[in-house]
Amino acid sequence: QVQLVESGGGLVQAGGSLRLSCVVSGRTFSSFAMGWFRQAPGKEREFVAAISWSGDSTYYADSVKGRFTISRDNAKNTVYLQMNSLKPEDTAVYYCAASNDYYSSAVAAYDYWGQGTQVTVSS
Repeated sequence: QVQLVESGGGLVQAGGSLRLSCVVSGRTFSSFAMGWFRQAPGKEREFVAAISWSGDSTYYADSVKGRFTISRDNAKNTVYLQMNSLKPEDTAVYYCAASNDYYSSAVAAYDYWGQGTQVTVSS
């Protein structure tokens, strides 16, 4: 059974930074492409960033490009999301997701999801 557990969320002031982590268990981590998504109250889940199984390729939503960095450590079964220069509009529940296929911005491309971690950015 594949499990994804996020951590690292919290309350931060605008301009601050947070690093989210997601630990994957139950299958060989390096076989997955990984993604981060977020969902604000009353809004649909939206793509944030994705990374290939090897970590060689990454892809970002325009809204976070230049501020967020996705990375992975296959030896630790962990994917990270470093978030800098945070804005109030980044406030959301952040989810990590694992895909058996290629990395993608589409929610439907991911097969496994974590429970989410809350990020709140105050102005």
